[in-house]
Formats: sequence, structure tokens, C-alpha cells
Amino acid sequence: MRNTIHFSGIGGVGMSALAQVAAMDRLQGAAEGPAVSGSDRDFDRGRNLGVKAALEKLGIKIYPQDGSGINADTAELALSTAIEDSNPEVLKAKELGLRISHRSELLAAQVNGRAAIAVAGTSGKSTTAAMLFSVLEAGGLGPSIITGGALGALRERGLIGNAFRGSGNILIVEADESDGTIVRYRPKTGLLLNISKDHKDVAELNKIFSEFAGNCGRLLVNADDAPAAALLPEAGKFGFNSGGWKVTEIKAGPFSSAFKINGVEFSLPAPGLYNIENALAACAAAAVHGVGLEAAAAGLKNFRGVERRFVLVGEKNGVTVIDDYAHNPAKISALLKALHQSPGRRVLAVYQPHGFTPTRHLKAELVESFASGLNPGDLLLMPEIYYAGGTVTKNISSKDISDAVAARGHKTAYFEHRPELPAAVSKLAKPGDIIAVMGARDATLSDFAAQLLAALP
Repeated sequence: MRNTIHFSGIGGVGMSALAQVAAMDRLQGAAEGPAVSGSDRDFDRGRNLGVKAALEKLGIKIYPQDGSGINADTAELALSTAIEDSNPEVLKAKELGLRISHRSELLAAQVNGRAAIAVAGTSGKSTTAAMLFSVLEAGGLGPSIITGGALGALRERGLIGNAFRGSGNILIVEADESDGTIVRYRPKTGLLLNISKDHKDVAELNKIFSEFAGNCGRLLVNADDAPAAALLPEAGKFGFNSGGWKVTEIKAGPFSSAFKINGVEFSLPAPGLYNIENALAACAAAAVHGVGLEAAAAGLKNFRGVERRFVLVGEKNGVTVIDDYAHNPAKISALLKALHQSPGRRVLAVYQPHGFTPTRHLKAELVESFASGLNPGDLLLMPEIYYAGGTVTKNISSKDISDAVAARGHKTAYFEHRPELPAAVSKLAKPGDIIAVMGARDATLSDFAAQLLAALP
């Protein structure tokens, strides 16, 4: 009897999350649930083996991506967008007449089949989802989560960190607007954090988020984000002084924050005003499910962070190295503002753009985010744009951004070859400096941040 779902491209963030949830369902006694198998080209090449081991620990059978994983037990083939029609697994599944589904279909089924809270917006989704998970766990609700960033709390449990199946029926999901699949979700609760130009222009984002809002059982919108509040004026609101919420006594430091929400004291091991906004969003969503502020404060006090979201890589001779996912203008501006909460500390911003198309699309906004966000004396250091492969027009360079920011009066440097950066930074860095590595998509950036730390004298 065919009873296995096979995930092709299982090593990717989205596919590994869905595979883990399916495997955890089976481990927790859902005997009728399918067995899980998968394959990934990176595994075949000896890469990403930590993820492979974590999947196997959950009972997931990993095959080479040569078609052998599609066999007499396979009932369904699940595909990521990276899998071509010519892939051996796709060809074999078609030959056998198996059901072929896409990652977005499976995620929508998870969202629509549970009491889901979908966290949407241009920035802050992964962190807010992770904070909400901590709050709901502290409230005893046993939440599940599917998200794009690995939670520190889950990694400490020996998991990959981007998915978990809890004992309750609430599922927290990061609802990504970049590929438009967010409109397939029918969550019980929607949370809209903000709207700004990113993968898409604001006019297109407004259409997507409007459709998403219409599919939610209830919707909570950040009243302090003008574009989001203006788009959905009839939605429920949360804000620093809106929707029955009042945030006071704010102390937004570069590495931690303290504040009160409706008189309850919060201590958050995360920096900046933007993370206080994320924490408030998590509290507002949790309140809908009966979790009080005292429990929320307890959960956030022990918040373990998210991979590549303001990760302290280390300190050496008075120089601090931070690794962060900031890649779009809003995230870059928020991070620079948080770093400047340390008076007198110079920032060396190392920014690697995450593709030629998005860099071209956001050029003016990227220039503005650095030109207005850097302090006098700060440095912007830019390696060339990350190239993930495929056919793309390479008519823009990191040098275009670097030169434009320099024309606005800041010190900048462009590096055609990224390996040249550690030696240069080691000569530039002084005690008291903060080196902030920023960028997305490139899985080697965390290792690169560690290389910068190691190169310091």
C-alpha cells in the first residue's frame, strides 16, 4: 500500500519545515498519517549534512535525488520551486501516475486545517512568529510553528528549528508575500506587521495583503505602520498607544530592551524599537487566545532568538561582530537605528545584496537607507552582489550602491572579491566598533561573519 509522501528538495527551509511537521505528526501517534521520505541535491554533494541528520533523527528516509526515492511505497511527491520538470523524481512520479503537489499547497493545507495564526508583513515575520511561539508556550497552549528562520529555542531541543508540532491545535505560520502564495491561506487569525517596498512594489503588496485580510477569520494590524493602517482601517489594531495597548518606559538598547505593556514589565533579550514592536504584535495575537501579559512577559524574558536575526557572533579586543538577515531598506534602517543606541560606537556595516534583480528594484531605497542610517564616521563595506545561479541580467553592481552612498558624504568601500574583506576589516576595526554583517539568501554569510571575527587582531 502506498503511504509515503516524498519531499524533493527536502533540505530547503520551506520543504524541511513541512517534512518535519508531517514526521512529528506520525511520531506523536497520528498512525493514519503518511510516512515521510525525501531527497536533496545538496545532500548528494555532501552539503547541509546537519539538516540531513536532523531529518533522519525524525525517522525521515533520505534518498539520493536519482529517482530511487519514488518507489512502491510512494503515494505523493511534494516539490519545491527549485525542482525542474526534468528531475528524475518528477519523471518517475509522472510515469507511475502519482499525485504531485507543490510546497505552497501543502502549507496552505496545514494553515487551513488548524487554528492558524498567520504572521504577515514586509519585515519582522520570522522574529514575531518566534516571539509568539515563546509566548504561547509560556501560556500553556502547546503551539506548532512553520517559519522561515530557525528558532534558537527549538535548536536547543536538537531540531532544525524552523518547524515544530506542539500538543495543541494552534499553528503559527510565517506568511510570505514574496511569491504571492499568502492569498491561499485561510487562517483563523491574521497579523499584519507593516508594508514597504521589497520584492514587490507597494501597490502590488496592497493588493496581496488586502486579499489576505479578506481570507482571515480575524485580522490585527499594526496601527503604528501608516501604510498598513491606511490599507485596512476597519481591522483590529495594536500599537504603542492603540487598540487598548499602551507601551511605556521604553529602553531600547543595542543588545536588549526593557519596557512596559499596559503596566506589565518586560525584559527582552533583543535590540531596538523594532523588536519591541514585534513583541507587542506577539502579545496582541496571544491575547486573542487568552494568554495574559504576565505569561507573555515570562515567555519573552527567555526568548532565544532566531537564526541570523541579530546574532552576536562574538567579541574580540573590544570589537563586536553581529550577523543579521537585514537585506531590504526597512530592515537595514531598523538595524542601524538599533546599533546606534550605543553612543560613541562606530558601525562597520558589511552589506551583501541578495541578487541582481532585487538590488536593481530597490537601488534608490537601499542608497537612502544607508545614507540616512549611517552616522558620521561609520563605514559601509560592500562585497559584490550574491549570485545564486541561473539566467539573470547583471547590469548593476554593489559598487553602484557604494558609490551613491559615498556621494552622500559617507565612507564606503567596494570589494569585487569577498575574500578580500576580512583582511581589510582587521585593519579598519578599532576597539568599540560594531561590525554588522547584513544580507539574505547566501547560506555562507554566518560563516563569513565568523571569519571576520577570527581575522580581527
